[in-house]
Amino acid sequence: MGFKMGIVGLPNVGKSTLFNALTKTAAAQAANFPFCTIEPNVGEVAVPDARLDKLAAIAGSKQIIPTRMTFVDIAGLVKGASKGEGLGNQFLANIREVDAIAHVLRCFEDGDVTHVEGRVDPVADAETIETELMLADMESIEKRLQGLVRKVRGGDKEAVQQERLLKAALAMLEDGKPARMVEVDDEDARAWKNLQLLTTKPVLYVCNVAESEAAEGNAHSARVAEMAAAEGNAHVIISAQIEEEISQLEVDEAQMFLEEMGLEEAGLDRLIRAGYELLHLETYFTVGPKEARAWTIRTGTSAPKAAGVIHGDFEKGFIRAETIAYDDFVGLGGEQAAKEAGKMRAEGKGYVVKDGDVLHFLFNT
Repeated sequence: MGFKMGIVGLPNVGKSTLFNALTKTAAAQAANFPFCTIEPNVGEVAVPDARLDKLAAIAGSKQIIPTRMTFVDIAGLVKGASKGEGLGNQFLANIREVDAIAHVLRCFEDGDVTHVEGRVDPVADAETIETELMLADMESIEKRLQGLVRKVRGGDKEAVQQERLLKAALAMLEDGKPARMVEVDDEDARAWKNLQLLTTKPVLYVCNVAESEAAEGNAHSARVAEMAAAEGNAHVIISAQIEEEISQLEVDEAQMFLEEMGLEEAGLDRLIRAGYELLHLETYFTVGPKEARAWTIRTGTSAPKAAGVIHGDFEKGFIRAETIAYDDFVGLGGEQAAKEAGKMRAEGKGYVVKDGDVLHFLFNT
């Protein structure tokens, strides 16, 4: 399981430059995990994870298959999108289909690049998009509440639950806050997710700064950091210009360029990791002579559910998971050594998979 992140932003903030850098980076990756263009504005890119390379080297794996992340370059938004202005309807429909929103904010000054509002104010830009999403949610909720009236009167339990959750969301929105601020009980979690409200999507603010400010950011990105912290959202600092430049370089050249710019790694790698943390995702591995492979699961996933990510039959017929912690696998030099040292564990259905676990599933067919 990978996840889908929508890239949004006002016009001329660097959104397309960032997406283009992603596509070029992915196209330059090894043939094992090529960039896949699903539609002109949708692409998959490998999730960088140095642990996978180490595991493959130890096991002598012929193939390395990382887990994947899908990026969607969503049509630029303008004021009035909730009422269909610009490509508003398409924009809103595309957001409903993603797991999280990467909101690109202009944090650079450049007289040659016109801002749609005639000024550089990333916090105001963020508020513009948030407002449009909130207005769209309010309109959607009001329509849905009207459609539930008859079922609620008839005592339909599912409708009663939906009405209660929709009213809680509407109250939060009317208070000027996004629906993700609503506290939802565990028993309501599935129904809440199924409401597919735009403002329940987690947000990652991407501060697009000038090349010279990529390492430390600037006053604009500092304001975004404060806003993100207050909202419980995440932020990353990226120079889309740098990302576009390094996407056209060989790996060694790109690393040298990053070092010259005072950067430890590409901004896109930080973006992907921040997205993982935002959605509470983690990785487990399967390792053997044929391939070393990474698999994405949500934090707190049970062993049978993790097995189901590989194939549904693995979950249905789950017997146990032979488990080695990543540090033990690497530190001891592989599966056999870990087994001899007593570091391979047999875990049952109740085991919660941990990030970095190296797993082998046994199941009935």
